[in-house]
Amino acid sequence: MTDVFDDLAAEYRQLDAVLDPLTADQWSRPSAAAGWTVSDAVLHLTQSEEVINSPFINAGEPRLAAAEATMDGLAAEMVAAERGMSPADVLARWRKAAFATPGTLRACPPGTRLSWVRTSLSPKTLATTRIAEHWAHAQDITVPLGLPYPDTARLRHVAWLAHRTLPYAFALAGIADAPVFCELTAPDGITRWTFGDPAAPARITGSAAEFCRVGARRLTPEQTGLIAEGAHAADALRVVRNYAA
Repeated sequence: MTDVFDDLAAEYRQLDAVLDPLTADQWSRPSAAAGWTVSDAVLHLTQSEEVINSPFINAGEPRLAAAEATMDGLAAEMVAAERGMSPADVLARWRKAAFATPGTLRACPPGTRLSWVRTSLSPKTLATTRIAEHWAHAQDITVPLGLPYPDTARLRHVAWLAHRTLPYAFALAGIADAPVFCELTAPDGITRWTFGDPAAPARITGSAAEFCRVGARRLTPEQTGLIAEGAHAADALRVVRNYAA
């Protein structure tokens, strides 16, 4: 992969180019994230970026220690607590936090583990999760507004994350872990990205963009041209995720 911190900064710049010209009306419109406006979605991204640039990130404890807590519930509570900010203030606050994040993560000493949701992550893996989340919420913002948000080679990070965390997704669903090989076509329509052992009994092939959207719960497997072959391949497509529960 290319440098994940550079790609994270590029993802922020692409989203910033979308947000900058939005009108007040567009900020107040419903996003594709249920119950959230465009402003709410950006506020959520802001709040999560601020965690990365806070002392908490080095606390060594997961963000969600309680078994009954969910990330969706925590995110909803945090957004509700600060809802009502002006679009200009939300955008300025997001920019301040987001554009600091690549440097914050890049500066971490080797071996650093950072607190995140239910586990700790390396700075590179946390950067990957931030690409995945910003890309997913960019879909929530741009699709309802009818705005373009082209897929890029940065989706390789998102696809890697989805494949890498399949054991976690299987465990959440109560399914025995099984090796899965993915052969995905990059957004350029030519490059092939592969993840896992080609000899694995389960294989997923098709569009990386569709695979990432399934992992982000923006598409169902049935809405895509992805092909699942072998034991547990269909299960993998059903449970795959690019995010923490």
